[in-house]
Amino acid sequence: MIRFVNIQFFQLFWLIPLLAVFFWYAFRKKNEAILRFGSPELMEKLTAVTSRQRQRLKAAALIAGAAIMVAAIARPQIGTRIEEVTREGQDIIVAIDVSASMMAEDISPSRLEKAKHEIGEMIDKLEGDRIGLIAFAGEAFVQCPLTLDYGAAKLLLSVINPNLIPLPGTNVSQALIKAIETFEQQERKHKILILITDGEDHVGDIDQYAEAAAREGIVIYTVGIGTPEGVPIPEFDLAGNRIGFRKDSDGQTIVTKLDELTLEKIASTTGGKYFRATPEEAELDRIYAEISSGEKKELGSMQFTQFEDRFQYFLALFILILLFETILPERRKIKEEWKGRY
Repeated sequence: MIRFVNIQFFQLFWLIPLLAVFFWYAFRKKNEAILRFGSPELMEKLTAVTSRQRQRLKAAALIAGAAIMVAAIARPQIGTRIEEVTREGQDIIVAIDVSASMMAEDISPSRLEKAKHEIGEMIDKLEGDRIGLIAFAGEAFVQCPLTLDYGAAKLLLSVINPNLIPLPGTNVSQALIKAIETFEQQERKHKILILITDGEDHVGDIDQYAEAAAREGIVIYTVGIGTPEGVPIPEFDLAGNRIGFRKDSDGQTIVTKLDELTLEKIASTTGGKYFRATPEEAELDRIYAEISSGEKKELGSMQFTQFEDRFQYFLALFILILLFETILPERRKIKEEWKGRY
């Protein structure tokens, strides 16, 4: 099997017929010039030492050499090779809060956009780790199962928005439950959950599910995004224009605050750590640095076919043809016979 990597260079093959026409035209003009000096019989005798066949052969060699050189530039690859690649790393799931409070703008441009940007930056740094995404608000669902396809993970991350989950609230317990279900049940290590939320408006027994995650060998790193002082939650119309701030049933503006105490407790229960989101975006870098320094597992291997470069052979053949054309003389030896008398 053969393929060419740089097929755009095949356009140079148009030069081959042009080169052939050039030599044909040059030989024709040369013959016309010779015949102007005398009769064909006379010129045949005068030019007997010059071999027209060799001249044509040298021209054909140059044309063939040019074609082979174009093929070499196109980078031919012939044959295949099977390689086995083993990846080692951790299973990492990022659970991201998509509730309405994540639209607060105490962190620019918003808590949610800040979190998505940090996650995308972390995915770019992954080396062999599987990544998964969970989106949660009043309920949770798997946005991206554990995968080694980082491009697909970033694509699924980009479409996360507050309208993804219709049930309002910040049910951290549901996020923990969904993470426990998503990780491989037979293992008790190499499981990392990064929980990014403001931690507010939680529903259910978070302590219970944090302990369940710890029993499954899941280490949870929590990232609190927002400020403890609190800010109002903006509201937008269908066109994306801000129309004010959310209000409760009494008409009072709702203020969303970062609940650091809950997030610290979740992390400590599972042996993880708590980080507050900062403008420098260093928290996920620090988390991934800790993850990378830990023990890793084999996440699977795959076999793939790799083509071997063979342009060297075309280049070598071109050089041989060029040497042949160079050393092939146009003149030939004429055997003379003396026909005089003794």
